Amino acid sequence: MNGFWSGRRILVTGGAGFVGRAVAAALARRGLRAADIVIPRSRNCDLRIASNCEQAVRGCSIVIHLAAPTGNVVFSRSRPASQFRDCTLINTHLFEAARLAAVERVVSVGNLLAYPARAVAPFDEAQVRDGHVDDGYLGIALAKRQLIDLADLYHREYALDAATVLGANAYGPHDHFHGAQAHVIPATIAKCFRDEDLVVWGDGSATRDFLFVDDLAEGIVRAAERLTGPAVVNISSGTEVSVAELVATIARLCGFTRRITFDRSKPGGGPRRVASSRRAREWLDFSPHVSLEDGLRATIEWFRQSLPSSAAP
Repeated sequence: MNGFWSGRRILVTGGAGFVGRAVAAALARRGLRAADIVIPRSRNCDLRIASNCEQAVRGCSIVIHLAAPTGNVVFSRSRPASQFRDCTLINTHLFEAARLAAVERVVSVGNLLAYPARAVAPFDEAQVRDGHVDDGYLGIALAKRQLIDLADLYHREYALDAATVLGANAYGPHDHFHGAQAHVIPATIAKCFRDEDLVVWGDGSATRDFLFVDDLAEGIVRAAERLTGPAVVNISSGTEVSVAELVATIARLCGFTRRITFDRSKPGGGPRRVASSRRAREWLDFSPHVSLEDGLRATIEWFRQSLPSSAAP
């Protein structure tokens, strides 16, 4: 076992979700037993309730916090108040529970929406508070920035060792490919397996930073090992790709031959959202191992294998 984790019990909120299960797998690769990784489930442990947070934290020395109601752009734009409310309840109750339980470290996982809408890309952690977040993602963006503020406040008053990771757009096997939780990569893959033209929101010029889920999980676990509060660090690929390039690559890898069109009447998001990876390299000795094309191949193949045999091309 990695020496840092020996004798420790770890709480992973959101551990049954897409990124959370990859984090749990990364912890298991370090030698932790399943019994030492606590993963509360929302059906019997609603973390919006303070007493449930206190129960979940009990006996744990490290908290990796990922739990949040999330979805795609349509989901976030249609539920700004409820998304912010639920995230805020979870975040606040969890930090207080961690303080009361005197945990050794809290690592909260946010995303690049915490950055100001007008931040200059690539985003540097020093500018994360330098302006208002994107109104199009207001509820979730404010909630993700709140993680940084909570870490700072609890460190100042209670000396809680709480740090924040801001992750790039994660993708990979076991992602959500349908419905309101499907983001651009899984949604596009799913559409490529239908016998219909592919319509993409926006004009395709927006650029994004995508990171294979196993790489993001590795960065999060390294942050739990090495990052002290109230530090903030991006876990990103450090490169950007336009939506048009991304869609063309997915279509090619899927063998999609129908027409691709861009619907400019639909929102395409901010023009650039890519993060600096300097701190992650210097502080965590982290760099991603999976290229975008290799990660897309693995994701597409996983999706292909999950289809009924009659649906797979």
